[in-house]
Amino acid sequence: MFRISLALISLLLWSLSSSAADKNNIAIVIHGGAGNIKAAQLSPEQEAAYKKKLQEARDKGYAILAKGGTSMDAVVAAITILEDSPLFNAGKGAVYNFDGQHDLDASIMEGKNLQAGAIAGVQTVKNPILLARAVMEKSEHVFLAGRGAETFAKQQQLALVENRYFNTEKRFKSLQKAKQSLLKTSWNQTDKDLEIDYKMGTVGAVALDQHGNIAAGTSTGGRTAKRYGRIGDSPVIGAGTWADNRSCGVSATGHGEFFIRFNVAADICARVKYRGLSIQTAADQVINQELANIQGSGGVIVLDKQGNIAYSFNTKGMYRAYKNNKNSHVAIY
Repeated sequence: MFRISLALISLLLWSLSSSAADKNNIAIVIHGGAGNIKAAQLSPEQEAAYKKKLQEARDKGYAILAKGGTSMDAVVAAITILEDSPLFNAGKGAVYNFDGQHDLDASIMEGKNLQAGAIAGVQTVKNPILLARAVMEKSEHVFLAGRGAETFAKQQQLALVENRYFNTEKRFKSLQKAKQSLLKTSWNQTDKDLEIDYKMGTVGAVALDQHGNIAAGTSTGGRTAKRYGRIGDSPVIGAGTWADNRSCGVSATGHGEFFIRFNVAADICARVKYRGLSIQTAADQVINQELANIQGSGGVIVLDKQGNIAYSFNTKGMYRAYKNNKNSHVAIY
């Protein structure tokens, strides 16, 4: 009887210590896009505004984790805040397509069962990340696009808006500049010459909850002046978003055509899972070697099952922030 009691006590203590360890590992990392971001281009007030919004999104997600909430809830909460801000190329701040409208894409994935949801080319959904989650949780599908996705959004009673809700003066000026460049040269040459970051810009988040579950999500307005129904990597599971409890979670931002071809998000986690690399090494190999060798530009945020956090980008800057039980950080350059 005494031996049994000791065994039960030991088991209880192990369970409590294990739970405490899991809780201590909670973490969230977010990004607001990577690109030609230079200190000289942002006033002190603008820089402060970006950092304040990144901190708000990060802290909202972390508060959910600290209260025992899920990584999925934390990711959605953080991304929704960024979607509602005109500062970032997602939701309210989405760029214009060639015809002067906004097409929105998003994806989300959970690492326990590798469930995922994605949407592309929607024009009236206020928060695309909410629709991506609804596709994952409320439908038998993974990826919905265009009119069908918007019909599903109505059925799920998500907030809908007129397309002009996404209009902003800054993005309109970017459209005019991009179109002027396109009138003079080809898309390929424009990719090399255009100074504005018309081809990249995204928001994303990756979180780890006290149950050891990883979730990742990404949302974007795509590239400025895009045509022909172009879709980038953000809604593509494996390219722009990936989550697997056995390795890591990733949200990417950059020149989507390259990220799709190189299956960037999944590739990083595969290197962690099968080669035993750290998330920082795996991310650097993909971003600063594989992509850099073919002039593919952008970056990623990465979080593993131990709560380790990594960034990697081959651009001038990437809006980013993270928080765990030990540290918190916000940066741009």
